[in-house]
Amino acid sequence: MDYITWRSFYTVLVFVLFIGVVWWAFSKGSKKRFDEAANSIFDEDKKSNLNDSTKQESKNNE
Repeated sequence: MDYITWRSFYTVLVFVLFIGVVWWAFSKGSKKRFDEAANSIFDEDKKSNLNDSTKQESKNNE
């Protein structure tokens, strides 16, 4: 097999992998996980604010 044949196989393989990644990214089953991951930073921020406010209240009560 020559170089052109290997390059053709590689091109087809990369194309199939690309289609697989696109399929996975836009599948309905992944949407919920992606939405949770996208909003997780806001959940952590809310938890951090709650912890900070309780610390502040405890300092004020001393």
